[in-house]
Amino acid sequence: MTDVPAPDPADAVSLRIEASPDALYDLISDPARMGELSPECTGGHWLDGATGPAVGARFKGTNKRGFVRWSTKSTVVAADPGREFAFEVGDSGTRWRYTFEPDGSGTVVTESRVASKPYPFIARAFTTVALGGVARHTEELRAGMAATLERLKALAEA
Repeated sequence: MTDVPAPDPADAVSLRIEASPDALYDLISDPARMGELSPECTGGHWLDGATGPAVGARFKGTNKRGFVRWSTKSTVVAADPGREFAFEVGDSGTRWRYTFEPDGSGTVVTESRVASKPYPFIARAFTTVALGGVARHTEELRAGMAATLERLKALAEA
C-alpha cells in the first residue's frame, strides 16, 4: 500500500455495530452489496477474473445522483479480513478505507476517504458540471458515509 495523507477528520465516520468484524468485512468488501449500503453507489462487480477482495483486484462500481449516472473502476489496496478493506478509485484518486475494531460483542467500523493524488481535471470537471461542484459533492459524500454505516448497521443487526 502506498503512503497517502491522513484523511481530514471530517472525512472519517465511525459507528459501533453489533456484529463481528469478519461479518462486517464480508459485507463491505463485496462491490455488489455496496448498492444496499451507499446512497450514491448502486453496486458493482469484480473485473479481470477477480472473484473477491485481494490487493490488486479491480472492480467496477456504478453510481447515481438524481438523474446523473456514472461508473468508476477501482483497485483494492488493502484486504485484511476483519481488519481493513480499502480501494482507490482510478478516475478521482480517492482512497476509501474501512477499518474494523472489535468492541466487546460488536465492532467499531470507521469509513474514511482521502485523496491519494491531486484531483484530476476530468474528475473535477465532471463533479462541477454534473454534481453541483466539488464542495457540494464533498459534503454529500461526508453525509453519505454516515448513511452507509447506518445502513450497514441495520443490515448486520437484522
